[in-house]
Amino acid sequence: MRAVVPLAGLAVAGLALIGLAGCDAPPPADLILHGGRVRTLDDARGVVEAIAVVGDRIAAVGSNEEILRRRGPETEVVALDGRTVVPGLADNHFHALGGGPGVDLSGVRTLAELKQAIAARAADTESGELVVTNSNWHEGQLAEARLPLRDDLDEAAPDHPVVVVRGGHEFILNSRALTRFGIRETAESPPGGRIGRYPDGRLNGELVDRAKDPVRLPRPEPEGDPASRLLEQLRTMAGYGITALRIPGGSAEQFALFRRLAEQDRLPARIEFLFRLRGTAPEDVESVVASWGVASDFSSGLLTVGGVKLGVDGGFEGGWMREPYEEPWGREGSYAGLQTMPTDAFHQTVRALNSLGWRVATHAVGDAAMDLVLDAYEAAHAESPITGRRWSIEHGFIPAPDQFERMRRLGLAVTAQHHLYVAAPSLVAYWGSERAALTTPVGLYAAEGIPVSLGTDSPVVPHDPFEVLYHFVTRDTLSAGVQGPEHAVSRGDALRYMTDGYAWLVFAETRRGRLAPGMDADLTVLTGDYFGVAEREIPDLSSALTITAGRITHRAP
Repeated sequence: MRAVVPLAGLAVAGLALIGLAGCDAPPPADLILHGGRVRTLDDARGVVEAIAVVGDRIAAVGSNEEILRRRGPETEVVALDGRTVVPGLADNHFHALGGGPGVDLSGVRTLAELKQAIAARAADTESGELVVTNSNWHEGQLAEARLPLRDDLDEAAPDHPVVVVRGGHEFILNSRALTRFGIRETAESPPGGRIGRYPDGRLNGELVDRAKDPVRLPRPEPEGDPASRLLEQLRTMAGYGITALRIPGGSAEQFALFRRLAEQDRLPARIEFLFRLRGTAPEDVESVVASWGVASDFSSGLLTVGGVKLGVDGGFEGGWMREPYEEPWGREGSYAGLQTMPTDAFHQTVRALNSLGWRVATHAVGDAAMDLVLDAYEAAHAESPITGRRWSIEHGFIPAPDQFERMRRLGLAVTAQHHLYVAAPSLVAYWGSERAALTTPVGLYAAEGIPVSLGTDSPVVPHDPFEVLYHFVTRDTLSAGVQGPEHAVSRGDALRYMTDGYAWLVFAETRRGRLAPGMDADLTVLTGDYFGVAEREIPDLSSALTITAGRITHRAP
């Protein structure tokens, strides 16, 4: 007999069974949650008190009295004691947790603390050996709101080569590391990359995008079983109420691991997996795709293939713009970002993928990058229509007004993340206050009729979905105040973009994103009322109970 279970110390429901009247009564529920505020996000149902689950589907939502009639001898009953239930949250752009095995900079808040962390690792490392940080940080978290550069790193570890990994697009090297990897003072920025310099012309250690290519970092084998490490990350995300994750560009090896876990029915979250094509010549696309050994519509258990991820420009520091940046790096107003994939190669690759029946999702930060994406998507569409196939632009930081109609014609979606929340000081310095305030204008996209979903881009920015919701509701940032408040959205709309909007992106809108009979039983019980707490308290929320496909994947202690 399933136990009647309180939620995180809440009152236990009574054990007396309620009889099921009539021979045609519905089957008993496997799980009942009652006595709460169930925000169904379904216009026909609104807010109800209770919800019943049978197998992996929602059987009923309604009043406590209605739902408790479905209790049987094996039903697990959870007393919510007034807590709020929402559809399971989803992250549209999740790489991984943390930033790798290097020096952890996630908790530093000043340059001095950052240098101390590197110095402490150097003190435990043999002289001359490489010191590498992880990427789980951003200079926006520092009081100085600037990057540590070559001279800073020389002070921290004068006897060791140091590589600071900053997001997915930039390394910062000290003098010994520049020497180790053969980057000389006379080095010039390669196509699709940038080598940074101090005002006096010396290398400052910054290597952006293709300029990073000479730096080959060791890949120490992490301790433990890869499957166990992955499952630990997925369970951590379940603690935030996440029931679905979209992996934006992984390897065939990563997919094989997800596939094994899916076939063993061990995944605690739904996974939408996109393969990554990077450095693949257009003429080799067909053979590389064939090597993956799966069809574009592959699905097994909670794992689904979602397409192919491409990229055409840099990140914070290399978004490709129509108009030059303000005045970073002494370029006298001539720097407009980085195009990381040649135009012809991108066009040919997109067309090849389309001809093979694969969906395409392309990283594009700046408006010039989005021009290239739209040009290529339109060319592919002319050969074989992509409307209805939900191709996407990943990030879409800085859209231009003339791009919205083109996006609507192709039926494109934008996947939005909260980079501005962390990186605002840098983006103001790079692009100027006007463009920084425009960054990822979810409200504008919605007003223009562009489908939007929300996510994190973890570990480039933090993995907490409640910080995502807070940022897009308020447009507040960690250290630069509110940016572009006119692009904010309501709490209800933000939640819908993270649930129903995500479901639409992955062709699951008839099964997920709302709490209604027949829908997948993906739901989250919140530690507080998302709709009732003060705005500043939204980031403090988490999940008290997370259910994916009818199974409890997280229960708060």
